[in-house]
Amino acid sequence: MLTIKNLSKKFQNKIVLNEINLSVAKGEIAVLLGQSGVGKSTLLRVLSDLETPDSGQIILNGKVLNLNTANQDHLVGMIFQHFNLFEHLTVEQNITLALTEVAHKTKVEAKKIAQTLLKQYGLDTFANASINKLSGGQKQRLAIARTLALNPQILCADEPTSALDPLLTNYVAQTLQELARQGLIVLIASHDVALVNALDCTIYLMQQGSIVEATTSKKLREHPENYPQLNAFMQGKN
Repeated sequence: MLTIKNLSKKFQNKIVLNEINLSVAKGEIAVLLGQSGVGKSTLLRVLSDLETPDSGQIILNGKVLNLNTANQDHLVGMIFQHFNLFEHLTVEQNITLALTEVAHKTKVEAKKIAQTLLKQYGLDTFANASINKLSGGQKQRLAIARTLALNPQILCADEPTSALDPLLTNYVAQTLQELARQGLIVLIASHDVALVNALDCTIYLMQQGSIVEATTSKKLREHPENYPQLNAFMQGKN
């Protein structure tokens, strides 16, 4: 179980995260939904130790999480909006680099892990190709594979479908749902209503750094009238 308590963050005088509270169990997906600039990505960056919170606690399995240590132990994996792949490396090397340099795997171990993941995500025939040979959907699959190579407990995905067509959006949704079923804690920052509609998840609507409404996707589908702000956003009226 991941629990975030009273998490706050300012950039200069602007409040970006305002007393955020949420919980995500192992095997569940939480979607941080909202327009750009409401704090969704910042929350994921805090979890990934790319930003430092001003206050609050992050608790994993009943213990306060030290983000520096969590980063060293690879507890949190991040899939970036623009993939952040290494253009000068091959597809396989994009996975093996962190395994050898960060996780201290041997080259043989790293290659075996990379080959397994590339086959799983349909990229094995591109192992020795350069990144610019991949389509947007293939880059997304590689970004997911690279993140999973370090075996995180928490998976953060920042706008994972922002550059994808509806068919690929559905593929990403299925992939994230399957990763949750395998026991990962999955957090997604998105404004993509199509992605949310394809997921079984808990939805947290964010505005101006705060969570203003939350429910499960099932409850929202069954009783949209009970969640006026979320329903308005999903209908494109917010």
